[in-house]
Amino acid sequence: MVGLGVISAIGKTVDETLTSFENHRHGLGPLSLFDSVHRQLPVGEVKISNTQLANELAIKGSFNRTTLLGIYAARHALNSVKLSLPWRRGILSGTTVGGMDRSEKFFSQYVAGADADFSLVKDHECGSVTERIAEDLGATDHISTINTACSSSVNSIIYASRLIKQGYLDVAIAGGVDSLTKFTLNGFNSLMILDKELCKPFDADRNGLNLGEGAGFLVLVSDQVLRDEALNSLCTISGYGNTNDAFHQTASSEDGRGSFLAMESALRSSRLKPSQIDYINLHGTGTKNNDSSEGVAVQRLFGDIVPLASSTKSFTGHTLGASGGIEAVFSVMSLVHGCVFPNLRFQSKMAEVNFSPIREFKNALNVRHVMSNSFGFGGNCSSIIFSR
Repeated sequence: MVGLGVISAIGKTVDETLTSFENHRHGLGPLSLFDSVHRQLPVGEVKISNTQLANELAIKGSFNRTTLLGIYAARHALNSVKLSLPWRRGILSGTTVGGMDRSEKFFSQYVAGADADFSLVKDHECGSVTERIAEDLGATDHISTINTACSSSVNSIIYASRLIKQGYLDVAIAGGVDSLTKFTLNGFNSLMILDKELCKPFDADRNGLNLGEGAGFLVLVSDQVLRDEALNSLCTISGYGNTNDAFHQTASSEDGRGSFLAMESALRSSRLKPSQIDYINLHGTGTKNNDSSEGVAVQRLFGDIVPLASSTKSFTGHTLGASGGIEAVFSVMSLVHGCVFPNLRFQSKMAEVNFSPIREFKNALNVRHVMSNSFGFGGNCSSIIFSR
């Protein structure tokens, strides 16, 4: 792995993001991008308009917000790597929102009986977002879009790793992107899992999640590219696991079956022991069900000695299909900078587990192996391990 790109509520670059973590500066606040009956709910917005994004990217034409955020992060990732040879390049991206922000405008016009602008739905589907990013980067030798709910982008990274390992690609830009929309805000509100206050992942008194938006991408390369281009490897993907507990459409099993199997599979494929994991970036959405299920699974796998662990969603909000990509970037940052990130607003340990997430930013640590969890609706559970 040789390149990183991220944009979220806590920063437009890796450096800005690290500074936010160091200063315990979250990005959650009132909704401002669009009008909503739920605008009082805290969200993790990227504080830049679509027009500003397009101007900063120097691109013309009509682009939905998901595409703009994706291009921004993917460009940063690829531009951080100097490639001189014409390698086979592909992009693998996870997203759940697609061009919904523009489609919503179309349907409002249509329902009102106005002369609806059909160009607004041109790039509605999720795959269109990935194709637009691929065109911008010139990474068109392989294009894949994965939608497995909130595990989407970590599954994209897993798939990219396999494609490179099997010799189908030399360079893969992998991760994901999602943007805030009325549809997702209304939908999650109807599930009654949005916290009216700032979220408190893994706290005994947690009340739900805060939605967020953003994008995170990694640049993966083959050993030959690493050698021939004389690149500096930031880390390796040493293991991964993907399972489905087939328990419920929107809930995790109480015993954390899917979460446990994903983490266990990731450890097995990496040939690491539980004691060798130095930090876990928890899925940790802040809902009663999710945190309890994941916590039970973590304790079952690691026993009485749980590694340092935290949920960075306390900074960014839950970015849905982008969360695995964004948190993969955070995981690599942990390895590169020898640091781990605080679980903001944590106060009381959950009764069903014997461990607590870390509360303070810690650095100057010997971080060798980081596990990152991403668990999605429908029971799709993925865990990935990055190693120095």
